[in-house]
Amino acid sequence: MPSVYTGTPPMSTRPTRTLCVLLACLLSTPPALAQPAPSVPPVPAVPFTYSPALTDQLKQIQAAALTSDYAYRQLSYLCNNIGPRLSGSPQAARAVEYVADELKKLGLTVSLEKVMVPHWVRGVETGELIEYRGKVAGTVQKLVLTALGGSVATPAQGLKAPVVVVSSFAELEALGRSAVEGKIVLFNKRFDQQLAANGYGGEAYGEAVVYRTQGPIAAGRLGAVAALVRSVGGASYRLPHTGATRYLPDVPKIPAAALAAEDADLLAGLAGQGPIQMQLTLTPRTLPDAVSYNVVADLKGSEKPDEVVIVSGHLDSWDLATGALDDASGVAVAMQTAQLVRQLKLTPKRTLRVIAWMAEENGLHGARAYVEAHKAEMASHIAAFESDLGAGHPVGVVARVDPKAVPMLAPAASVLAASGAGVIRVAGATAPDISLLGELGVPTFAPLQDSRTYFDYHHTPADTLDKVNPRELAENAAVMAVMAYAVANLPQPLPR
Repeated sequence: MPSVYTGTPPMSTRPTRTLCVLLACLLSTPPALAQPAPSVPPVPAVPFTYSPALTDQLKQIQAAALTSDYAYRQLSYLCNNIGPRLSGSPQAARAVEYVADELKKLGLTVSLEKVMVPHWVRGVETGELIEYRGKVAGTVQKLVLTALGGSVATPAQGLKAPVVVVSSFAELEALGRSAVEGKIVLFNKRFDQQLAANGYGGEAYGEAVVYRTQGPIAAGRLGAVAALVRSVGGASYRLPHTGATRYLPDVPKIPAAALAAEDADLLAGLAGQGPIQMQLTLTPRTLPDAVSYNVVADLKGSEKPDEVVIVSGHLDSWDLATGALDDASGVAVAMQTAQLVRQLKLTPKRTLRVIAWMAEENGLHGARAYVEAHKAEMASHIAAFESDLGAGHPVGVVARVDPKAVPMLAPAASVLAASGAGVIRVAGATAPDISLLGELGVPTFAPLQDSRTYFDYHHTPADTLDKVNPRELAENAAVMAVMAYAVANLPQPLPR
């Protein structure tokens, strides 16, 4: 039998994204592998069975997924042949074309739905520590950093300023304007690696990422000339972790960058010995918004074609790497859901809709455009699945559903239990793009994945194809395809 938990397990304290344009990953992260069961009783067992034919089809899908390399081949092409896919870039445009063409090959009805997306270009990014106690004459120490997405630029020649190191917003406020004005502020908030190692990667991320999104506002409000944030990541490999930041119209916009964890420690240590000063050069540009697209592809249902079950991932990535974990793997798994159904010559009763979302990283622009375009059809959206936490081993699904829906999913979870993925965890959040659908009452799902190392590579130059285990990617494809096909064939929709 599948393992079933209800209630809301410990989730991150990240702020919601519905009222402002923040990075999409702030909105939610599924609970991670190895969490203890929430301290609530399991859902009472309610008999619910699938027909023998449907059960056999789900087993066929699972077996085919676990022996297929389709998702990995799609992932490889998106990463190695197309490359980084930041919104507005030529690679993002090519990725839209590629995914649309591949889904057409499967016989799906494909539409490109227009999205206006930010077009931010990184430019030069350098930092040097130029004054500190004991500095050898004629030398500097180079710092490893990267501009935060959406950052404004320094002057072309860079800026020189003293550095103030704080570990919290409260510490910054306690310093006051007189100690901050004209300086560079470093928010040295550590990522809790032990928390992540115990399976709470999303929670560790949530505790630290607020300094990346809110830091430039807090520092700018007190007159700082730039803001640095200790990279929000789970390992110290002297890798900077980028990600979106934000500004407010009534607060001066200041340049913002993420500093490798080791260099944040360096600055903090030297600041404890006396005054320090650095040279910072960032030359990003924000160009006019660009036209892009969500790829929306339908495999029509045989009995209820107007009712839709979404499977999805987001197609854009940050520009430092090829976005294998975040989130080409999610797109590939969603594509394979349709491919498996076609390969096995199955026909879902409801329409399976594959979506490759655009511009998740810098504000859920594709998700917002989809909701606006389809808001009159929300009642016919039966469920939405998204994978956006890498490709680690899945143990089941996390679901934002009415608990009464769990028994309807249990037979599918029983099939997945054969490959160690039979858990159903009911929670308050699943994945970013589909969260907007969830707020409108659509049941949402995400694979319940091992996130213990995901944030080691998240938003870094190391988010590349080699970080994905092909077997675990296939396991994720099995979870999404089995669950989505089951929901598409239920006698009645899941309760809302």
